[in-house]
Amino acid sequence: MIFTELCNSIFTKAIQDYHQYDDVNTPMHNPYKEKTIEFYLYLKNWIDTVQWHLEDIIRDPQIDPAKALEIKRRIDRSNQERTDLVELIDSYFLEQYKNVQPHPDATINTESPAWAVDRLSILALKIYHMQKEAERKDSPAELIEKCSNKLEVLLQQKTDLATAIEQLLDDIKKGNKYMKVYKQMKMYNDPNLNPVLYAQK
Repeated sequence: MIFTELCNSIFTKAIQDYHQYDDVNTPMHNPYKEKTIEFYLYLKNWIDTVQWHLEDIIRDPQIDPAKALEIKRRIDRSNQERTDLVELIDSYFLEQYKNVQPHPDATINTESPAWAVDRLSILALKIYHMQKEAERKDSPAELIEKCSNKLEVLLQQKTDLATAIEQLLDDIKKGNKYMKVYKQMKMYNDPNLNPVLYAQK
């Protein structure tokens, strides 16, 4: 199976599994073998899906401030988990192509394969939710039309992004491009690097 087809099929499954319950506290039951790329892709999208709904909840203007702070901190943890997982997926690609000798004129891409896969995961969520909005029976016709038009654009974007990812992987495999992965080095979660946190020591 083409890699992006595998990604999209797993992302769709994770989204559907989550929406059987539609609860941010639903435990994840990853159906794939641990430490496989399939396992990591499912986990990636599950984290994205839960965070998508946390972002919805925190925008409730009537939300209790204490609850909002609790959710904000949960979103911060989720962002760190997402970043760590993207870097783990990039490690998979580095292992896949470790024996490829890049050509002397090989170039680097603006983003690593896993960060492109991250965008594909978010796009799967946008498509799912935009389709739901386009199918709502209680929405005015004008809004349904707008959502339907946006859905068409998102579906085209999905095709284009999948094509770009496949081209990138093919270029890496052929030595036309090379991977260089930078750790994100987020500072705000590190008690040694966040001045608000280390000032309290």
